[in-house]
Order: sequence, then structure tokens, then C-alpha cells
Amino acid sequence: MLDSATKQRIIGDFAHKPGDTGSTEVQVALLSERIRGLTDHLRENHKDHSTRRGLLKLVGQRRRLLRYLVGEDAARYRTVIAKLGLRR
Repeated sequence: MLDSATKQRIIGDFAHKPGDTGSTEVQVALLSERIRGLTDHLRENHKDHSTRRGLLKLVGQRRRLLRYLVGEDAARYRTVIAKLGLRR
């Protein structure tokens, strides 16, 4: 889970305007942070299969959002990928 301060920092970095919490960029950034946290958890607890399933669901959701974003605006997609350091 993300704490409130981390979530607000991420929203501030990726929001288009104040109060923007639902844009695709913000959603992808929040999902990426949750994915990082779950990945670290699974490195220590490799037998936690329910968390692994949740991680795979989050990765799929992020993939769908990124696919939507590249179809809508490729420049915004490239910006988000560069900021987050994703390999795509």
C-alpha cells in the first residue's frame, strides 16, 4: 500500500492540473509504484502466491492503460515511459 505522502507526491508529479487524480498518467504512475512495492515484497516472500496474482493483475492493468495512452497521444506515452523508467 502507498502512504498518503507518497501518493500525493506522485499525483503532483504527473497531474495535468491541480486536483487531477484520474488521468491516465497519474493512474500509470500509481500502479507502477504499487508494482515496485509488491516486487520487493515478493523478493523476500517468494511463496506468497496470492500477492503474485495481485501483482500480475496490476501489471496487466498498467499494460492496458499504456496501450490506451499510446493510441490517444504518443507524445504523452513517451513522456510517462521516460519519467517512470519503464523499458517499453
